[in-house]
Amino acid sequence: MRDILQDIVSHTHNLGFLNIVKVTGEPTKTAIDAISDDRKVVMFGETTTPNPEMLGTFGMPQLNKLKFLLDGPDYKGDATIAIYRGDKAGHVDIPLGVNFDSALGDIHNDYQFMNVDIINEKVKTGKFRGVTWHVEVTPTVQAIQRFAFQAGANNEHETFLAKTDGDKLVFSFGDTSTHNGEFVFATGVTGKITKAWTWPVSSVLAILKIADANNAKLSFSNDGAMQITLDSGIATYKYIIPAQA
Repeated sequence: MRDILQDIVSHTHNLGFLNIVKVTGEPTKTAIDAISDDRKVVMFGETTTPNPEMLGTFGMPQLNKLKFLLDGPDYKGDATIAIYRGDKAGHVDIPLGVNFDSALGDIHNDYQFMNVDIINEKVKTGKFRGVTWHVEVTPTVQAIQRFAFQAGANNEHETFLAKTDGDKLVFSFGDTSTHNGEFVFATGVTGKITKAWTWPVSSVLAILKIADANNAKLSFSNDGAMQITLDSGIATYKYIIPAQA
């Protein structure tokens, strides 16, 4: 249980803009959804294998508290971290929270879940119907480092433009009327970006910074959507980011 909880926290709370998670556990799959307060990023996740302890629908609020408990030195090693179930607010046999017990049993904490009625109101992600991805690349560590540098060098710009130039994917900041910059994010690209969409620098960079370059994919659609896919081995997380004009 520790591993999956830490994985969820790493791919939501640690980004700085996904603060509540909705978990929908079924016998065949365990879905993990979240949406930023400004609705600029929607995340759809799914564990690699269904988690039988997570059957039911519940919310995970106050992820900073959950992270603090998971990082606690007394909850390492042989400590017991387990979901407990029960009845609440008219719902029967639902996940209620996580028990944290130290190996010696001398330190105990409960982290409580948000019930299904509340989380359904808080996290309304709907279903992503899908689009055609016209350009897809696997980001390298060097590309992510260059993106971080250019974002810092052009920090007066909150968005960047993604465009193709032959087989190159180019990210640019600003325009000729302002301080500006650009760099080649990837080469050997197939497909073409035909629309001058822009994307939020801070959220895209935050997601890429936690990416394992061997298990990440960046996709662009001319219909006005970007998707960053991260595969942690425990779960696959898809971050959908609508374009800005």
